[in-house]
Amino acid sequence: MPKVHPVMRKFLLAVTLIAVFLHFILHCILQKTSFNWVPTVNVDKIQIIETCFNQNFRFLLNMSDVEPFLCSDNFQQQNIIHGNNKFDLPYGVRKGERFFKVALSKLENCHLPAEVEKFPCKRCIVVGNGGILRNKTLGKKIDSYDIIIRMNDAPVIGYEQDVGRKTTFRLCYPESVFSDPIHYDPNTTVVLLTFKPHDVKWLSDLLQHRRASTIGFWRKPALKMIYPSTQVRILNPVILRKVAHEMLNFPLLFPKSKKPTHPTTGLIAIALALHVCNEVHIAGFKYNFTSQNSSLHYYGNETMSLMMENAYHNISAEQRLLGKFIENKTIINLTQD
Repeated sequence: MPKVHPVMRKFLLAVTLIAVFLHFILHCILQKTSFNWVPTVNVDKIQIIETCFNQNFRFLLNMSDVEPFLCSDNFQQQNIIHGNNKFDLPYGVRKGERFFKVALSKLENCHLPAEVEKFPCKRCIVVGNGGILRNKTLGKKIDSYDIIIRMNDAPVIGYEQDVGRKTTFRLCYPESVFSDPIHYDPNTTVVLLTFKPHDVKWLSDLLQHRRASTIGFWRKPALKMIYPSTQVRILNPVILRKVAHEMLNFPLLFPKSKKPTHPTTGLIAIALALHVCNEVHIAGFKYNFTSQNSSLHYYGNETMSLMMENAYHNISAEQRLLGKFIENKTIINLTQD
């Protein structure tokens, strides 16, 4: 075995001593500040991760394989799989297929927006239009949620203190979509509810830059879409059908002598939230049925008498359903009192 040169021996000894010394110093530092060397864990994040597995509506009504919005590339396939082709509008696509195909071919996106997908655990709030929101100053609280869902042409401008500023999704139909550019929000995705063939034709005409007909609407629809096509989606009729038949137990067919009853946009918005979110809160869904003169909305001058006269919806049935959801904590109501 070759002999180690004395100079080399001294060098190795020195290196060894330095290594031992540095190890000792590092050990002392770690002992003194061990809590700073271990990555801190946010307890709130742990709690959020635990609630990530709450599938809400997907679990309740077997909706795990249902996309919330219609897509052009799998329109026919999804219709067959989920039975959309077996029902007329509004809970299917029959009598409007060709208009659906044209409209969807003009929509660049059909999935959840990227800014929504980025949240691993989605905390959502559905903001109703009820007069109970007046003077509640919930604006900052509402804006703190990951996803904020609103309905129809309920304004935020001028009401920010009570209802917030942000809007992730706005559910509407042709008669209730904003037409004034002052309400345009580049961060909002408009979700169109299709209740009749006229609704789908209206959208396909506007997306093709054609003049849309106003015939067949209960109120004059917008004649120009203030949102670009990238911000528009069409709600999958499966969700409407599940709400009507499985949540509200509406019959598949109404007698000819009885006017059909359909879910409100508010309840449909809650269903969408339960479908895509891990935690769902609501605000503005309580109404004062004891006084016909009480405020119907947080904006405008309409009173509860207008809702009581509306035969198109079953408000009592929806309030009972929401009461059950709140009781079993499927949703949390910020304006319960």
